[in-house]
Amino acid sequence: MPPSLTLRPAEVLPRLIRLRDAPSYLGMDRNRFNQTVRPCLIEIRIGDQGIAFDRLDLDAWAEDYKSRNGRPGCKFQPEEKESWAIKSHRASANAAASGTLKKHSTAVDYTKVLEQAISSKPSGT
Repeated sequence: MPPSLTLRPAEVLPRLIRLRDAPSYLGMDRNRFNQTVRPCLIEIRIGDQGIAFDRLDLDAWAEDYKSRNGRPGCKFQPEEKESWAIKSHRASANAAASGTLKKHSTAVDYTKVLEQAISSKPSGT
């Protein structure tokens, strides 16, 4: 690991991430951050000119972005979440099949069929 990415045991991640560090925290350039992420976050003033963002808000934005833009069909799927493709295309055994109704049954038709079903002799003999 490069020295800049290793944490010493006594170090902790800060809760507030300064504007200059927020794009790299999310792994993007400053222009993309300002265009895509910054409008969605609450800016926290630090002093007269400093601006920071809550690390938890940055993490929440990343999770939301991942859930909206993740590719279905990847090998890694967390067990507690299903792919959107599976959810939206799941077939149900109880679902009505689509199609066109060709014949309308009436009460008289139903009565005839019911009589045939409960009669002891087969129909047509």
